[in-house]
Amino acid sequence: MRRTVLAAIAVAVLATGCGATRTDTNSSQRKGTSSAKETPETPRSAKTPDGTLLVADFGADTVSFVDPAPGKGAFDSVKVGHAPYGLVVGDDGRAWVATAEGVAVVDTDSREREALIPYETEGLGPVTDGEYRGGGMGITLAPDGRHAYVGVNVPDGNGTLETIDTRTGKVTDSASVGRRPFDVDVSSDGRQVYATDHDSFDVTVLDTRGGDTRRIEVAPYGTEGGLGSWLKPHYAAVRPSDGKLLFPFEGERLVVVDPDTGRSAVERMTANTHQHGVTITPDGTLLAVGTGPIDPSKDEGPSLTVRAPDGKEKVIPLDGPHEDVAVSEDGGTAYVTGGFTRDGYWNGITVVDIDSGDTRRLAAGERPLGIAVL
Repeated sequence: MRRTVLAAIAVAVLATGCGATRTDTNSSQRKGTSSAKETPETPRSAKTPDGTLLVADFGADTVSFVDPAPGKGAFDSVKVGHAPYGLVVGDDGRAWVATAEGVAVVDTDSREREALIPYETEGLGPVTDGEYRGGGMGITLAPDGRHAYVGVNVPDGNGTLETIDTRTGKVTDSASVGRRPFDVDVSSDGRQVYATDHDSFDVTVLDTRGGDTRRIEVAPYGTEGGLGSWLKPHYAAVRPSDGKLLFPFEGERLVVVDPDTGRSAVERMTANTHQHGVTITPDGTLLAVGTGPIDPSKDEGPSLTVRAPDGKEKVIPLDGPHEDVAVSEDGGTAYVTGGFTRDGYWNGITVVDIDSGDTRRLAAGERPLGIAVL
């Protein structure tokens, strides 16, 4: 019954962004960078403090450096390339940022861009904005830091997974994946890379030793509606205890995929809201961002689900839509970006005390999406 209702709703609301209608905007309509870059509180000569948040500003072609303390916020920004989406930071302090133009490499200590590595994927079209723009989306680093893996969206077709040698800054390999690789993750031993193919209802598994790929369907509600469906995988987390992939859907179902066998199981979730970004802590606590209802008459509003390894959940309400999440080193605080891939975003971060559920807002860049804690 839910499939039927949601399919009908999806047809009516495609223009909001999770369906197939494009929402690209002309670059002349986009806002500029924040004033933080013009008058940084922390001089460029000073090393970036530990605990600083690094945020991809999808609406400003920059990454922002954000002090998460109360009353603080963005204190510097660096131009990285058009419409940055995902980012990842290595142990050496370099950040790898997936933009529409290429992968930017940023020294987070000096807060300077070192390089912009162009994609080798063909058919990306002109550099543009919006949820459906061509170029990089999800990105991750191998555990040893020697390779970066970026999911590249090809408008109106299947995407690719490009491999970058982090020592030379060169693209060394490319593999075909499904449509719109929202997220990219890697196994703890570095032998497998996982591209979450949003518009294909699946995940592509890349064997990093031989280069072989295979695709596993992730569609607990079925694939009815095709590109117009809302019920697709968005982001994944790799469970530390067994390497299985966790995909939250609608605050109702958690799909647990064994990437070796391709088999999956479904566990119950309780937030009852459309879900996007996820992260997981070393002890296996899963955090999932609820962006808001598909059907306001039946679904709940935005939230952050904190799911313990035993499956018990705490659902913390949020004010307004959000996209991605990162967690402090001590596991006590979550940082949830308000950028959102659909319309209705806001320019900030919600700081969540995981134990108490208390929240506060923090100003941060233009349409912040990807986030990491330095």
